[in-house]
Amino acid sequence: MAFRNFDDANVSRRSLLRGGALLSAAAALSGAPFGQMAMAHGHRSREWAAVTAMVEEFVSSGKVANMLVALGEGSHDPYAIARGGPGMGSSVAADMDTLYRIYSMTKPITGMATMMLIDEGKLGLDQPVAEILPAFSQMRVLVDPEGSLDNTVPANQPITIRHVLTHSAGLGYDITVKGPLLDAYRANGLTSGQLSRFPIPGIPNVPSAPGLEAWADRLARLPLIAQPATKWSYSAGMDLLGRIIEVASGQSFDAFLQERLFEPCGMTSTYFQVPDSEKGRLADNFGIVMGAPIPFDLGAASIFLDKPPIFWGGSGLVSSPRDYDRFLKMLLGYGKLDGKRVMGELAVRVGTSNLLPDTVPTEGTWIAGQGMGAAGRSTDGTYGWGGAAGTIAAVDFNNNLRMGLYTQYMPAEALPVRDRFIAAMLQDLGESGRDVVIG
Repeated sequence: MAFRNFDDANVSRRSLLRGGALLSAAAALSGAPFGQMAMAHGHRSREWAAVTAMVEEFVSSGKVANMLVALGEGSHDPYAIARGGPGMGSSVAADMDTLYRIYSMTKPITGMATMMLIDEGKLGLDQPVAEILPAFSQMRVLVDPEGSLDNTVPANQPITIRHVLTHSAGLGYDITVKGPLLDAYRANGLTSGQLSRFPIPGIPNVPSAPGLEAWADRLARLPLIAQPATKWSYSAGMDLLGRIIEVASGQSFDAFLQERLFEPCGMTSTYFQVPDSEKGRLADNFGIVMGAPIPFDLGAASIFLDKPPIFWGGSGLVSSPRDYDRFLKMLLGYGKLDGKRVMGELAVRVGTSNLLPDTVPTEGTWIAGQGMGAAGRSTDGTYGWGGAAGTIAAVDFNNNLRMGLYTQYMPAEALPVRDRFIAAMLQDLGESGRDVVIG
């Protein structure tokens, strides 16, 4: 089997997932390329020759099994550029209904679900989390983030919903923390997501806590890595928000998303658990080992066909390009989609704005010099995030535009997909000589 090719590779959950963190931190494209896209009136005013060539190159060279780019303006349907199939050598083609593990692109969905409850007065943006989950009322902070769990001081202020939404609560993540705290996360089943049904050498098999309630309670017992509102640290905050949403809404997290977002948006192919009847649409996922893609989660036998132990608000969803474009289209409509209101206009405007506390520096972080909205980067009128398996999605409010790129490989930084995509977009827009800073 192909899995044996992982044996000599230096792989780990951290190395596979960290690419998603790096990519997701830079996923919302800056205003420059989106601003120029305003010249492309309609959903196919341009042929996007350079973007098409980039997609063809990555697929024809065997670097990825498939790639799809969806570009949309206003109320127009997206223009899709797709090559390859769900797996290497597939007899069917990838299209807008192919299913992709979107991993951290789950985060903006969780962020907007939180904003809906804030808009309804069931949560407050600056409300202490402990008012919803009392277990978070006596938090401790590590003196040394990589040191002993016994060496702590009291948190000097409560964690708020704003802090959790913007990764400034001081929470950790099993793909970012180190030392004794990482050991404690693993011992408590504070996992960040799932990869495969099958063992992957170098990646510990850590059973997740049984459900969001237990997961949140266990997280509350562990110290923070920094005082709240003092540091930007990519975290498990969106998973915690899943539990907060449950308590505030009186519904399970998955039921809330289904009733309040997926059904109103017409997102019929977005799942925490892919139905067996739909597994033929689920793309294979690949690990990049020594430059070559090695399958480690086949669509037909994916772990995403199983009921997950928890509904991860930070990484748990599988979706189609068509579905995610519907979500983006709703955001561009400031909460309205096809003439129907899904969420409040103010909730969208606030959630896609910069919510990061002024006390949180960004120098040296993945979002250096940029803002953070509700679980997505907010910069110059753009909002979005990306996923660990190479997906990217963003909206540009200034120019009424949306985009998504979908493929399946890990870690995301193993291939220069994002940088090549930006360069190709600029080339198509006549801006190839321009220096663009995207984080």
